[in-house]
Amino acid sequence: MDLGLDGRTVIVTGASGGIGRHIARAFGAEGAHVVLTYRDSRHEADQAAKEIGDRALVVRYDMADADAPGALVQAAQEWTGRVDVLVNNAVYWGDEAPQPDLPFEDVPDEAWLRVFRLNTEGALRLSRAVAPRMRERRWGRIVHISSSIATDGMAGGEYYGAAKAALHGFSRSSAFSLGAHGDILTNVVMPGLTRTDTNTHIVDAVGDQYSAVAPIGRLLDASEVAGPVVYLGSAANSGITGQVISVTGGA
Repeated sequence: MDLGLDGRTVIVTGASGGIGRHIARAFGAEGAHVVLTYRDSRHEADQAAKEIGDRALVVRYDMADADAPGALVQAAQEWTGRVDVLVNNAVYWGDEAPQPDLPFEDVPDEAWLRVFRLNTEGALRLSRAVAPRMRERRWGRIVHISSSIATDGMAGGEYYGAAKAALHGFSRSSAFSLGAHGDILTNVVMPGLTRTDTNTHIVDAVGDQYSAVAPIGRLLDASEVAGPVVYLGSAANSGITGQVISVTGGA
């Protein structure tokens, strides 16, 4: 199947590792120009870019910086003259691992507000930055990467789950305003616990619990999540918008 991505420009945030790296690689394999962002791991981002080749550009992007979205979009525009696809994949988990035994009301304001605001505002600010370019060209695709925590819940994940759920509402409503200006589609991909090169400690600790309730009896690999993301971000997707797509192995 021709996905119609050859020559298009795709921004993938948080592309230095995990699912983001596989998403960037998959878009590159379809002939797209890929802007890979990182916050701290420049070396890993450069390595990911090498896997794509001369159609990759590495740009630092910090969700906490209100000026970063405009600078990122400008860098992509100067590189290829266009921005066709945005994948909001970058994530902020918090300075500490989730604490299931800590009552959510005892989490300090500074900590929970930072988790909620960075994960929500980071994606919304960047979406706002790319929207005018997409409206001008009357074509675009936005894919937000969420988490099954938004719908299934997890003790210790209250504020992260709330932030991801906010993306569901934003994507649904923005589908109407974007769709009124051309072939511009926006969707959410909601992975469950996914096996990546950066979360082996989590998979080793709780992976069996998730595998046990999945119809396929196993966790998905990052590349299996990347496939649906690329399809939703492609020209082959001509009618799916405003949806939350669960990519969890059926769990």
